[in-house]
Amino acid sequence: MISKVQILSITPLGNLDAYIRKVNSWPMLSSKEEKFLSEKLYYHGDLEAARILILSHLRFVIHISRNYSGYGLLQADLIQEGNIGLMKSVRRFNPNLNVRLVSFAVHWIKSEIHEYVLRNWRIVKVATTKSQRKLFFNLRKNKQRLGWFNNQEIETVAKELGVSVSDVREMESRMSAQDVAFNLSSEDDSTNGEGKFFKVKPYLKDQSSNFANLLEEANWEKHATNKLSNALLKLDERSRHIINLRWLNENNKITLQEIANNYGISAERVRQLEKNAMKKLRVAIES
Repeated sequence: MISKVQILSITPLGNLDAYIRKVNSWPMLSSKEEKFLSEKLYYHGDLEAARILILSHLRFVIHISRNYSGYGLLQADLIQEGNIGLMKSVRRFNPNLNVRLVSFAVHWIKSEIHEYVLRNWRIVKVATTKSQRKLFFNLRKNKQRLGWFNNQEIETVAKELGVSVSDVREMESRMSAQDVAFNLSSEDDSTNGEGKFFKVKPYLKDQSSNFANLLEEANWEKHATNKLSNALLKLDERSRHIINLRWLNENNKITLQEIANNYGISAERVRQLEKNAMKKLRVAIES
């Protein structure tokens, strides 16, 4: 039987049904065959043994993936993620555990599918913490059976799963929400579930923003900066230096006395020079 599995290969099949038929045609391994191949992989790193183990267990991935068909995700994608989990489990499987590979692999297969569902079920992540992840999958099963929870049912679920009542209420609210696309054209209609239609605009308007004012302010700021720069060039070097130290040096504004000490003049003289320079700047900017 092992030699029969060895000659099988995965080829492009075109559709999911063909893939499932092909997978189901691959023979299952007996306990002895599985242990023999697992030991070859575990002790000798035999990749051919790993391939056979994976191929013979792909049918179980398909079976597990069907339990997640209600999340609105493609089964082919679920199977693909489950296959990743299967390969991880084969790599980590210890034949000395005295359990069948499928029992060991179930955890890894479900884990990869869970991660995929949580990443893709909503645009905004519906579950991020460990307790929220546990709630997401267990709560959905109970909601399919009971519908909306009453207070007693919420308390029961919280107790059984070891989480708070507020966590159950929050997760129930998250799961009842739906994503709404905002990139539809004005001709595209969407139904609200009651036979009525609503149109989704391709953008959201920011009521607090005025693009014309923002553009005008940016242009004026650029214009004022250019005018100031040109006006400064018309001042003599000492006056320009005083203005820079007194008004354009935001990090360390220097006092009149400090400038006076630098030039060997009085503070009053520095004040007069500053005043005259400011008048010249004002005239140059307003002209």
